Amino acid sequence: MKSLSLLPSRQELALILVTVFWGGTFFVVHLAMQHAGPLFFVGVRFCTAGVMALLFCRGHMRGLIRKEVVAGALIGVSIFLGYGLQTYGLQTIPGSQSAFITAMYVPMVPLVQWLVLGRPPHLMAWIGILLAFAGLMCLSGPDAGSLSFGPGEIATLLCAVAVAGEILLIGRFAGRVDSRRVTVVQLLVAGLLSLLIMPVAGEQIPDFSWYWALPAIGMGLMSMVIQLTMNWAQKTVSPTRATVIYAGEPVWGGVVGRIAGDRLPALAIVGGALIVAGVLVSELKFKAAPAVETAKP
Repeated sequence: MKSLSLLPSRQELALILVTVFWGGTFFVVHLAMQHAGPLFFVGVRFCTAGVMALLFCRGHMRGLIRKEVVAGALIGVSIFLGYGLQTYGLQTIPGSQSAFITAMYVPMVPLVQWLVLGRPPHLMAWIGILLAFAGLMCLSGPDAGSLSFGPGEIATLLCAVAVAGEILLIGRFAGRVDSRRVTVVQLLVAGLLSLLIMPVAGEQIPDFSWYWALPAIGMGLMSMVIQLTMNWAQKTVSPTRATVIYAGEPVWGGVVGRIAGDRLPALAIVGGALIVAGVLVSELKFKAAPAVETAKP
């Protein structure tokens, strides 16, 4: 008989630590957006992360294969969309609110799987989606309870779709490629794509300020560690289990935001709780009880 351990594995502990760091970044980025544009900030952040990862993994890059380039490019595009939209949203909404709306990506994972892979969500996933959507209504700002989202809320909701795609892509490629080489590719793709899109979006390079430079460089290092950790851990942690762990992100974001002075109204706090509940419920699965054989007369 196998002994069951209630303690999380090393990989799960690593992902839990990732969520703690993630939760603390919302407030930092919100402050940095007062001194730099979203594409520039994301570009500097991920180019810094990519260069650091390249130096850290330079001995492993010689074996780079086409599948790893494709995997890294696809994940990099999803990172660019997710962080770019999230950073854009943080120009106008507080970090606590952004954290909870971003958490919508968890119940969105089964929806994306349905659209891409043709696997319909199970009953609990639908219930989780409804709970999270109700929570989103409560978090929609001054017009809480309506569909009149502002640009910040809409961008952050689209960010959640991109993050759901990133989680599925990492889960798809994690066991088939070298996580270190893919991490380098995805970080550089996300950073360079952000900088290349700047002229198209009409965004200018900001004046130098330590208010955006220190967060961008520091979070670049953090992004490298986080992406290496995710790619390593999800080789043994399923996408479903990983998304349950990531559900702690908005809670940490709310805690940090509260400490920093964010004061969400009561209805918004209820909305955040509904989203977290939806995240957890969407990952519940119940097995059918085995049929009991009755003795034949």
